Amino acid sequence: MASGKTVKLVLYEALQLAALAVPVLVVMERFAGLVRDVRGRDLTAYWLVVAASVAYVTSVVLLAWVPLKYLILKRRRLVSEITQWRPTVLAYVVLCTLPCFAIFIASSKVQVDRGLRLDHFTELPVSLVLFSLICVDVTERIRPCRLIGQSDSLDLDFEVASPAPLEQVSTVTGQLHADEEQKSSTQTPPPARNGGTPGRWRDLAAPPPGAAYLYSSPSRRRSHSGPLGFLWRRDGRSEVFVDSFLFWLDTAEMVRVAGEPAVFYSAWVFPVYALAFLSTLRTVVPPRNALSSSAGVFLQDAPFCVVRVALIAAFGFVTPVLYPLKNVLVSLTFVYFTFLARLRIFGRRSMF
Repeated sequence: MASGKTVKLVLYEALQLAALAVPVLVVMERFAGLVRDVRGRDLTAYWLVVAASVAYVTSVVLLAWVPLKYLILKRRRLVSEITQWRPTVLAYVVLCTLPCFAIFIASSKVQVDRGLRLDHFTELPVSLVLFSLICVDVTERIRPCRLIGQSDSLDLDFEVASPAPLEQVSTVTGQLHADEEQKSSTQTPPPARNGGTPGRWRDLAAPPPGAAYLYSSPSRRRSHSGPLGFLWRRDGRSEVFVDSFLFWLDTAEMVRVAGEPAVFYSAWVFPVYALAFLSTLRTVVPPRNALSSSAGVFLQDAPFCVVRVALIAAFGFVTPVLYPLKNVLVSLTFVYFTFLARLRIFGRRSMF
């Protein structure tokens, strides 16, 4: 009888293989039907496109996907050194998501050149292509965890980061005394002893004794009993699904806009799908990685903001104003807290 780890491995690999093959085959079959209709019910063109899709999926699986999985599963020492990016997700984005988006653009071009409007692929980009990408992303995130029983220590990686500690607010008298003591003290900090952090930097490195977290629970977890005790239970494995779907919500809206007839049958379909693919590269960075914030701004929020403003100016409110506002706020806050807030003029304690 197969062990639980073997069953889980087979389940994950079968799910990822299906997520790789099904979107390409379905999208290519839809494109083959479009080519058949454009060429006057030409069945030869239809079957040629279908055969090309089958050949592509077979070649990709045998020549790229299977060797990559072999290296990941058998050469764990080599792969364990890769911590800043995820090879499986990168391969999936290049081998599946990119061809599907290219087919959507080609479908628009074929219809525009013939002066026809037969199929604008309304549901496939979001319902199939992005959903398959979400499945691969969730599989990679939840792979280290057990599927049965209580959550183990690996689930701590999925905990939401706690907010920064808030310092105690001092009174005006205390602030004046602190200013007088700071003026009377020398500007040059005393040398460190025994490898310690000198002076002011020691105070900044360690949180103040009375620091507290906003809306935080006590240091020990409270046990809630009774019929409603399940409302206080948390499990990182279920939060992975919520986090992953929220992660792709902005990209899904951008791809949905590309399916609008006014956008799909215009030249705007090229930059929309190009930027949508660019935003999918964010998933190559592991979750909770230091690069995820900058990748989200430069690969998604900043480009999406420019394109959405241009789309609203050209076609009206094809997308809700909420999304460009979100892109603007995320980009501005990233620039402020990453660059401007670190300037010397903002480092004074008397400001805010």
